[in-house]
Amino acid sequence: MLISLVMGTVLGFLSGLGIGGGSLLILWLTLVTGMEQSAARTVNLLFFLPAAVVACCYRRKQGTLDIRRMLPAIAAGCLGAVLGTRLGTGLDTKLLKKGFGILLLATGFREILWKPKKKAP
Repeated sequence: MLISLVMGTVLGFLSGLGIGGGSLLILWLTLVTGMEQSAARTVNLLFFLPAAVVACCYRRKQGTLDIRRMLPAIAAGCLGAVLGTRLGTGLDTKLLKKGFGILLLATGFREILWKPKKKAP
């Protein structure tokens, strides 16, 4: 229980930074605790909601969150979530695991190889 609390805190911290603590949470739950992928995805959603609300409140307070500019992305994300939930329930779990693994690898390689653009003076 103590390890789970520590991991939840660390992953919540990473979520607040925007690093993808939820993706790491799914890995933790499936690989370390042996939880089924579908249950881990559900826990991830429940974990993400309060973490996202807290992070958004702080980002708005800092002035780095412009809700009006984000509305199209929010609407598209909600639509994608509905479609993903409807269509994803019949997908094979092994296929989802492989796809998720490929996505994580691709994201990791991008982060390692990505160089920020230099701003013009």
